[in-house]
Amino acid sequence: MAQLSRFPVAPPHRAPEREATAHLALRAYATFVLFSALAYSWWYNLLGPIAAVALLSATVVATLAIWVPNLSRRRGAQAYAWRRLPWIALVYVAFAITSVIWSQWPAATAMTWAVLAGVTLQALFLADMLTWGEIVRGLEVALRWIIGGSLVFEAWVALVVEHPILPNFFPVSGEPDPHWYWVRGNLFDSFLVGDRVQGIVGNSNLLGMLCVLALIVFGVRMRIAIVDRLSREVVISRAVWILLAVWLLVRAGSATSAVAGAVAGAVLLVALAMRRQATPGGRTRVYAVSTGLALALGAICWLGYDRILGLLGRDGDLTGRADIWATVIDRALAHPVIGNGFSSPWVPWDPAFDGWIVDHHISVFQAHSMWLDAFLQLGALGVVLIAGVYGSAVWRTWFFAVDRPRWDAHDDRAYSPLTLVPILVLWALLAQGLTESNPIMLWGWMLTVLFVSKVKVTPELTHPDRDAEIGTRSPRRGILRTADPAVRAES
Repeated sequence: MAQLSRFPVAPPHRAPEREATAHLALRAYATFVLFSALAYSWWYNLLGPIAAVALLSATVVATLAIWVPNLSRRRGAQAYAWRRLPWIALVYVAFAITSVIWSQWPAATAMTWAVLAGVTLQALFLADMLTWGEIVRGLEVALRWIIGGSLVFEAWVALVVEHPILPNFFPVSGEPDPHWYWVRGNLFDSFLVGDRVQGIVGNSNLLGMLCVLALIVFGVRMRIAIVDRLSREVVISRAVWILLAVWLLVRAGSATSAVAGAVAGAVLLVALAMRRQATPGGRTRVYAVSTGLALALGAICWLGYDRILGLLGRDGDLTGRADIWATVIDRALAHPVIGNGFSSPWVPWDPAFDGWIVDHHISVFQAHSMWLDAFLQLGALGVVLIAGVYGSAVWRTWFFAVDRPRWDAHDDRAYSPLTLVPILVLWALLAQGLTESNPIMLWGWMLTVLFVSKVKVTPELTHPDRDAEIGTRSPRRGILRTADPAVRAES
């Protein structure tokens, strides 16, 4: 018979511990770093090249000031996992600086390598200091700043300034080429089909790709809000941000971004199908069907190449890219093994690039293909290293997304929406890399190194010895149940 007792069997309820102010400041700083990398051209167009370089250099110094003391204090199990560094990516970085020995443009090699080393350092810092949930949340906030800032900036130029503006607010004299403008003020010309908008980044293709990243991150955060049964206000807010990203993607009018978004969507469907399979045979069937569909789609694209380009509003030479590729290949074949020397992006005022390839009276600063760019700069060895970096990243993040979290005998732990972010972003970057070079420089490289480094160090989300990003879900009912309010707040 049960009896009343003055000694409860469970500990009394208590409020969760408040997060340390220092860690809150770290998360805010990390968000600023992500924003500055994703919207690097905002700082360039706003402050000018010298001030922008000074600002980004200051963030690298600040990162070292935060990270180095933290590393020196950690001992034992908390020590940094040096063996789990993304070594292939670091070999590529080392090979890039080594190319200054034979570079045809040594000054450009040294200058752009400093940028590559800086973004690589930032990626390793973020992967080490933040949890998976904090990384995705930081990306969400940074992309919100870009989406919201682009809408406000475009509206200000259209309604207040009432004429296009040039970078650094240079005065407009005469009629410069429209491609020179930072923002043209086209936001209200049409609701859907109209002149392309460029946002705070000053480039429609870059803005479109950032919108694709935003849809990936916003969509995952929206799923977390629904599954975790967060408040209606949170769900509505995240839905509004998704709609704004979709609208801005349409207004950017970037065919490359549209293809990248479609590829990410296809990968998402395959990953979700894989998550529903309970047996190895089921997974094999998903692999077989998806491979067959991919081959069929590839054949359709090959046979209907011109018609598909017409639907995307592009001509047969991909808006001049065919001529750029032919010119790049001619120079790359002069040194096919080790390349002509690293420079990502190309430095337009260097004599080797100034006036070499000109588009709309502007010296082109990339090969518009990450594979051709790697071949030009670091030859066949560079292409092999880039393939190794992205091959390793896709392999690890794929199984991070489709395998259940497991660190003991239990194999029924719930999937997390957060694990889909790395694989979707990487496939979007690979699709973009066919006609752009962003995946091997600046923010594209930083996200790649960030994800592959983080997945090597923290290959699961809910290990009891690590900070959990999302609560556990009952496999039978499929409903998220978060016991700790602090863990719930993480989502």
